[in-house]
Amino acid sequence: MFKKLKNCHNTNDFRLLAKQNLPSPIFHYIDGAADDEKTYVQNTQAFDRCDLVPSVLNSVSNIDTSTQILGKKIDIPIFLSPTALQRLFHHDGERAVGEAAQDFNTYFGISSLATVSIEEVGKKFTCPKMFQLYVHKDKALNEDMLQKCIDHDFDALAITVDTIVGGNRERDLRTGFTSPPKLTLSSLFSFAMSPKWTMNYLGREKFSLPQLDSHLNEGTKIAMSIGDYFTKMLDQELNWKKIEEIKKHWAKPLCLKGIMSVDDAKKAIDVGATAIMISNHGGRQLDGSRSPFDQLEEIVDAVSGKIEIICDGGIRRGTHVLKALSLGANACSGGRFYLYSLAGAGSNGVKRALNLMHDEIVRDMKLMGCSSISELSRKNLRFR
Repeated sequence: MFKKLKNCHNTNDFRLLAKQNLPSPIFHYIDGAADDEKTYVQNTQAFDRCDLVPSVLNSVSNIDTSTQILGKKIDIPIFLSPTALQRLFHHDGERAVGEAAQDFNTYFGISSLATVSIEEVGKKFTCPKMFQLYVHKDKALNEDMLQKCIDHDFDALAITVDTIVGGNRERDLRTGFTSPPKLTLSSLFSFAMSPKWTMNYLGREKFSLPQLDSHLNEGTKIAMSIGDYFTKMLDQELNWKKIEEIKKHWAKPLCLKGIMSVDDAKKAIDVGATAIMISNHGGRQLDGSRSPFDQLEEIVDAVSGKIEIICDGGIRRGTHVLKALSLGANACSGGRFYLYSLAGAGSNGVKRALNLMHDEIVRDMKLMGCSSISELSRKNLRFR
């Protein structure tokens, strides 16, 4: 098992480092997915059914990896998708992720269930910032989060639309994972075997969900699984009309995260969304659903040029990013590829993960004979 950051050269290496550092319930929360986890596996395997066709004898001494997405130019065509509970994975949490995003001038997102406040992130970071809104039953909470994002100059709002109930995350059920973590007979040994994590959790800043604290007890004062939280606390009446209402109060770019069908992509245009994130929540919601990459071509053919398209899910390599861009995505995003590195080594880990991803994209663009993102197209691809 890897013990040092310098020995990590890819996402699987970071995964092993995270597994080494984290108590079992925390690791399996990051690593796990719904039901039999078939969608989780397919999200990455889908890229293997597509081959790259390189072009040679092109000048590739200067490579431009920048792209425009959600009103901002980012220096690499992949950003750090918003994820919850990050200070459970490393005591610096979203602060460490923001530092890495700042270094690479790319978007990073914080969740409604973030462990650092909207106010702090807004003041601390100048790189492009996204807030992921889970629409709660508590309307005052929704309004409070939205207003704070406006007041603290967040650049984009992503409304998650695929969490109408919580997915059946069986690993969490087996390990007893909750937010905040509960010490049980089954988890006691795991926490004891991760003394560094346990000392950081107990000895540093108290775990909290600052967006929720003034409105809800669940998730901070009352321990609850994330699946139960989604099912009990989120708005199961969320619909297109409510998205339109939120858009009236949000003047900046709006992304709908969790779009998987052509019909829904077209409806996203109708309600004024700037972008859609083709995503199945990393396989953590509906097991058996199609992978984002497999669904990308169909959606691109239907709505490209009318709305920005972000491919989210299963990305582990620079070649995965280039395949999605060649198929017509405007950008890519990912969660686990940086969460493993966060858990493994904090900000330095996320920076290394981004640096490796950047180097892979540059090297692979040169091998494909492309000097800029705009040169990528379907002529580079063949499907098996």
